[in-house]
Amino acid sequence: MVPLSFAGHEFRALAQGALYWPARGALLVADLHFEKGSWFASKGQMLPPYDSLATLSELTALVERVAPRELWCLGDSFHDSAGCERLPAQARTMLTGLTGRLDWHWITGNHDAALVDHCGGTIHDEAVIDGVVLRHEADPRDPRPELSGHFHPKLRVTVRGRQIARRCFVATGTKLILPAFGALTGGLDAHHPEIVRAVGTGAQALVALEDRLLRFPIAA
Repeated sequence: MVPLSFAGHEFRALAQGALYWPARGALLVADLHFEKGSWFASKGQMLPPYDSLATLSELTALVERVAPRELWCLGDSFHDSAGCERLPAQARTMLTGLTGRLDWHWITGNHDAALVDHCGGTIHDEAVIDGVVLRHEADPRDPRPELSGHFHPKLRVTVRGRQIARRCFVATGTKLILPAFGALTGGLDAHHPEIVRAVGTGAQALVALEDRLLRFPIAA
């Protein structure tokens, strides 16, 4: 974990794409997209049905390492609002084990806006904690400090003729977008106009490594 100061609070950025808030003992993740594979299968596009298990295994390992008291999911935790009902038995057991031991919160997103409680935890449209807004998609009209997800930001750079993509945070003084945590999620280039529109000028792409945080300016 590497230190990250935002809006007067001290966080820790994790290479897995999560954010830890030591003062609250809170772990934050975005865009888990549980049961994306089964949703595509229902539409006739067959994908390996292991995405939820892979994401939950990664999340469980992170919880064991960080030992948070709270866990906040910043929207699109399920690929659709009925995703929790389709969880395989093993994945459901893993998830309910986590929601049962932690103060767990779901922020709804555009994919799971009609989410209902089948897996434990508390559901919110958005929340405000210690002066910081937690929501799914950044609101460029809101001047308050804000943590969000939605865009699945990735930084793409060319090194020695090879293009390398890494999930990244996107940050300004009042906006911090988390990368997607889910195993079966794509990514939008951090320089994309939609991300710039959402956060405004002066943004940076932050790539968290185990021992340091790399910063790259994003041109408006």
